[in-house]
Amino acid sequence: MSNSYSCAVILAGGQGKRMRSELPKPMFEVLGEPMLEWVVSACEKADITDLCIVKGYNAQVIEDYIGDRYTTVLQPQRMGTGHAVMMAVDWLSGEVRADGNVLILCGDAPFIDSGTITASLEQHIRQGNAVTIITAEVDDPTGYGRILRGENGVTGIVEDKDATAEQKAVREINSGAYWFRTKDLIEALGEIKPNNSQGEYYLTDSVYILISKGKRADAYISPDKKVVLGANDRKALLMLNDTARHAVIDRLLDEGVEFLCTDGVSIGRNVKIGAGTKILQGTIIKGSTVIGSGCVIGPNCIIENCTVGSEAVLNSVQAYDSTIDDCANIGPFVRIRPGCHIKAGVKIGDFVEVKNSTIGERTSISHLTYVGDSDVGENVNFGCGVATANYDGEHKYRTVIGDNAFIGCNTNLVAPVKIGAMAYTAAGSTVTKDVPDKTLAIERGELRFKEGFAERRLKNRLNRK
Repeated sequence: MSNSYSCAVILAGGQGKRMRSELPKPMFEVLGEPMLEWVVSACEKADITDLCIVKGYNAQVIEDYIGDRYTTVLQPQRMGTGHAVMMAVDWLSGEVRADGNVLILCGDAPFIDSGTITASLEQHIRQGNAVTIITAEVDDPTGYGRILRGENGVTGIVEDKDATAEQKAVREINSGAYWFRTKDLIEALGEIKPNNSQGEYYLTDSVYILISKGKRADAYISPDKKVVLGANDRKALLMLNDTARHAVIDRLLDEGVEFLCTDGVSIGRNVKIGAGTKILQGTIIKGSTVIGSGCVIGPNCIIENCTVGSEAVLNSVQAYDSTIDDCANIGPFVRIRPGCHIKAGVKIGDFVEVKNSTIGERTSISHLTYVGDSDVGENVNFGCGVATANYDGEHKYRTVIGDNAFIGCNTNLVAPVKIGAMAYTAAGSTVTKDVPDKTLAIERGELRFKEGFAERRLKNRLNRK
């Protein structure tokens, strides 16, 4: 087996006390995704899919999130980065993995990227290194470990607090990510000692051990300075989110997306938006959303895991796990719940909720209406205050409305019920039976009057005061 086989160990056991939360630090989100997911996806994009995640603090959260996607191992006591990697030694010792290379990453450093992973591995193999440190050159290296270089690669890493004045001037810093020849790493881990005030096992000590054995160490300088960034407190987490947010907006600007103002705008890294679309302030777009060209999205929209066609207008809309076709005009104050398909040219006005429904082309749902579990045809008109009564307390039923139907104001459609094509319902009707095509359904109670009722009520109210 050649040493081209690659796997990765991701350190995700940190508590993050300064976060003041019970959540493991790698599970804090950047642009709506846990930092751990950013690291995992970078590995996947670099074609490294044999991963081991080291969990520690509140380990069940990590385990539940990863599920059966990858192996997890427990670090029962948090005794340093070297100790965390030791928890994966049995996993690393398998025949295939032991003959290859292993990437060590921090689960709370989300900006490691697939290009850096791939290029650093190529250098690692080409130079025959026992260890290759992933580094970056930054303008202000204060607080970071400096990389010390000699004629034949890296000679060591010195922490900021221990550095001399000359060493403090070095701008190349350690990102905390490393490529190791797996056998060399396992050997070095066996020799690390907790000879420090914290009583911890430091992974950086393995670099010194390998160098002392005459093995080669070098560093790959990532062209992306963000690879060194992590979050130890809420302020740093905010900085990560701002950094990621602006990076996405910059990319979309280059792709022809228009922003009049970026106040309150947050767009996920996997979102795709077509050229000529305008994003207005207060808009949040998340997950795997795809938006076509020539749309206007916002202000104050939340769009998550949706597909939106071209020339659509969404104003103060919350939409989740749904499809919205070309030229739909939706909002303001509309909620599109999961499982909806809003077809081309549909108009949905203010204070409307649609759930698990298909709305046919050119249908209009103007205002104050709930459409749930329904299949609505083309060119249907909904009056104000319509509701589909789709739930009887135990079961949900569907409503079917044919093409060109007209649903009058304050109609209640009690499912299961079918309204035929070109059928009408009179305002105020509660429809409990199927309505044939081309007919008018009127279902109203008899209007009765009770003489003296108002006077008696008024007298009782006054007597109570």
